[in-house]
Amino acid sequence: MHSVVTCDRGATDEKGPVMRVVLLADPDAPTEIAQRMARTLSARLADKSGRGRRFDVEVVSEPFTSGTEDPPTLMSRIRDRGRAENWDIVVALTDLPLHSHGRKLVVDLDHEHGLALLSLPSLGGWRLQTRARRAVEAAVLSLADSRAGKGERAGLGRLSLGPFAGRLAPVHSDPVGDEEMADLRYVASGPRGYLRLLVGMVRANRPWRLVPGLSKALAAALATGAIATVNSTVWTLAASQSTPRLVIAMVGSVALMIGWLIVDAHLWHRTVEESPEARKQAALYNISTVVTVGIGVVVCYVGLLVINWVWALFILNDRVFASFTRNPLDAPEYWTLSWFVASIATVGGALGSGLETDEAIRAAAYSKREQERRRMLQDDQDH
Repeated sequence: MHSVVTCDRGATDEKGPVMRVVLLADPDAPTEIAQRMARTLSARLADKSGRGRRFDVEVVSEPFTSGTEDPPTLMSRIRDRGRAENWDIVVALTDLPLHSHGRKLVVDLDHEHGLALLSLPSLGGWRLQTRARRAVEAAVLSLADSRAGKGERAGLGRLSLGPFAGRLAPVHSDPVGDEEMADLRYVASGPRGYLRLLVGMVRANRPWRLVPGLSKALAAALATGAIATVNSTVWTLAASQSTPRLVIAMVGSVALMIGWLIVDAHLWHRTVEESPEARKQAALYNISTVVTVGIGVVVCYVGLLVINWVWALFILNDRVFASFTRNPLDAPEYWTLSWFVASIATVGGALGSGLETDEAIRAAAYSKREQERRRMLQDDQDH
């Protein structure tokens, strides 16, 4: 656990009382987001509050979602953590998609205890830092009104949908059960809410980390491409390919790589529950996996194409090439050969990915919290 403090703690002076606000963040991306917003959050909260309040903002990084995705359980953990440390307001940030009664949870608030639970994927994948900051500011100001002794309804009235809803996102309040701690809940619903959550899940997985995370597969792809580029049979085949065939080869190689990674590393999510809600959640996780791996593989393919093109420019001789293909080695031929070789190299990378451990592939494809969630599901199914 580590903390980042943005102003002096615990002071009460002539300027007014100081309210202690803690951003309790899951490790990895949520902590990074919390640390960035904490640099200016104290001043922004003081300006927006406009009542002489001062805020002491601290970031605490710890896996508070470990072992559960149940919002009431998480709220209970947050409350106990806040009581133990005597925090005034706790806003918990996680990169896990949370659900409540079949709906995609955006935020839960408990004004009585000064708690908020924010699911970052529900904010979407674009301008996440800004959206998260605005959502945290709105939650803290709403909770601060209640904690300042103005009553629960004052805090509820101050919280608006604006910071949580996008232009096209159908975010709305949702009833909270009597047995739950939360007194206000926002959820996303409908196809647009589903799409927004999916984009947020893919972003949380950071698909751009897939390529450097698969070193053995990348090495196999580069070696395959380097050898294929100087092979005269490949020259002849590339020169005879039409554009539709090159497109088919590209799509086929990318699909093969995606399928191989998902199957070989057991990334496909299976649920033992038969309820419609469980099946929908499983489908959501699987779609996010396919999109995450797909983006990583496409990035890999584009990189291989560029590298093969540079390698061909450096190594090929136009007279030798023309003697085998009966075509001059001009710009279109360089492009066609590099494109065709990129497809071949991607297939070689798929085979090379078999040398990677399942843990290495999961670490490259998923966030830390998602890796932990899948390990727990696998352990439950094994037992």
